[in-house]
Amino acid sequence: MNPSKQQLAKSRVLVVGDAMLDRYWHGAVERISPEAPVPVVKVSREEERIGAAANVAYNVATLGAQASFLGVVGDDEPGHRLESLLRETGIAAHLKRDAGLKTTVKLRVIGRQQQLLRMDFENEPDHEVLALQSESFGELLPRQDAILFSDYGKGGLAHIPAMIAAARAAGKPVLIDPKGHDYRRYSGASVITPNRAELQDVVGRWTSEDDLRTRAQNLRESLNLGALLVTRSEEGMTLFDAQGELHVKAQAREVFDVTGAGDTVIATLATMVAAGLSLRDAMPIANRAGGIVVGKFGTATVSYEELFA
Repeated sequence: MNPSKQQLAKSRVLVVGDAMLDRYWHGAVERISPEAPVPVVKVSREEERIGAAANVAYNVATLGAQASFLGVVGDDEPGHRLESLLRETGIAAHLKRDAGLKTTVKLRVIGRQQQLLRMDFENEPDHEVLALQSESFGELLPRQDAILFSDYGKGGLAHIPAMIAAARAAGKPVLIDPKGHDYRRYSGASVITPNRAELQDVVGRWTSEDDLRTRAQNLRESLNLGALLVTRSEEGMTLFDAQGELHVKAQAREVFDVTGAGDTVIATLATMVAAGLSLRDAMPIANRAGGIVVGKFGTATVSYEELFA
């Protein structure tokens, strides 16, 4: 059962996580540098996109739901740029500024249709600004239909256990795109969505579907999770919950760029849950969205029309 546009327009999703600005410098490569054995890129075009957890909020907005974004940025040019990009795309931005923080920027230099170099600018936010973020979270919480935590491991979710507990106490579904080896910080969530490699880092390599099922359900029960959704690239995705499991096959289409596919999957899942769908009904729709977005270049999004065409 697909939700109507009107249903989605009323659905409110709060995304909390590590904000990032993606910058692309495109140019022509015509010679090798005389100074070192590297290509000289003559930059002809600069492009900026909302990245990381902010891109998850962008995916929610593109589907036609009401997206809010809560995150920490620096009081710097990329931070202000990110705020204006969020506003331009119709996302309610609740950014906490940390004067000592550098807003995370990933700068990619593109020449001859390929990435030649990526430079990352980043450091970790301090605890005072994270306390401010938790305070804002408490204020925003009652108005939301779903809460989505997008963890990129940049330190913006240091206080996540308390935020999950508050959301669950308020009866809100909590969806998490996890990072790292220690999933205990995600205890009590409605669903976490690791990819195959991320799950292997946590539960070890499985030898068969039976082995995967045992490991996944053990992890789910030990962390008191409603469900565990494993995204498995060409193997599709599998949802493990209290009823057992549900598997959907990958959408066969040309894979152009997998950047941001996980963002699209969890954003679609959260948007459908916010609109009143169960996780089991939302999963095939999220799978379809992931299949569409891998056919696009860079961090991309999916519209309502594309998804339900």
